[in-house]
Amino acid sequence: MDYFALGGILINEEDVDELYARHKAFCQKHGITYPLHSWAIRGGRGDFGWLKKPEAAFEFLGDLQGMLLALPVIGIAAVDRPGYVARYRDRYQDRLWFMCKTAYCILIERAAKYARSQDRKLRVFFERAGKAEDRDLVAYTRILKTQGMPFDGANSASYGSLTAEEFRDIVRGEPRGRTKSTPMLQIADLYLYPMAKGGYDPSYRPYKALMDNKRLIDAHLPPEDLASCGIKYSCFDRIKNKDPD
Repeated sequence: MDYFALGGILINEEDVDELYARHKAFCQKHGITYPLHSWAIRGGRGDFGWLKKPEAAFEFLGDLQGMLLALPVIGIAAVDRPGYVARYRDRYQDRLWFMCKTAYCILIERAAKYARSQDRKLRVFFERAGKAEDRDLVAYTRILKTQGMPFDGANSASYGSLTAEEFRDIVRGEPRGRTKSTPMLQIADLYLYPMAKGGYDPSYRPYKALMDNKRLIDAHLPPEDLASCGIKYSCFDRIKNKDPD
């Protein structure tokens, strides 16, 4: 697969303690003293090299899926396919980090829409990537609150974009960076890959399990709201809506 994705989880403030408890119990059972990392777990790499032994992987992966499906969270993401990547490469050459602005704004808007539908406010936490990148995410949020979505209004009208005033009302404060040691960020990482993979193959078992157990935002939305509020798949053939420019 070749894609660019930003995503994570939505969780109610009162459910955070349950997530921490379930994460701690899982790690203690399997003797895990390091962060759960999706890339390392999938390939049996680094600290998770022991997963290359089938007998060790079987119980661990089964318990991992059980924990992920039991958590009181909802996965949400913005995923861009190669066609989208190529379009940005032509425009920005070696500055492909600009893709992050588009994906981030779409992601935060859809998270904000869901929060509003639940009569809640939204606080954003992200995994630190570097001083420059972290500053960019904060700057993108400020743009949303002062200018609204950074897209052509006519092309994105069908998505029901939030206004700057609505962003200021729903999104509280500025994004806060956290390290990989934060359990919520580890869970967000584990949810992101199945969401991205699901764009290529909706029958992918981890993606299907999350959908069947209503752990993805798409499972909570009526069909008519998927294009404007659900997981955003850009340049995926199975997604028919036109992407905003």
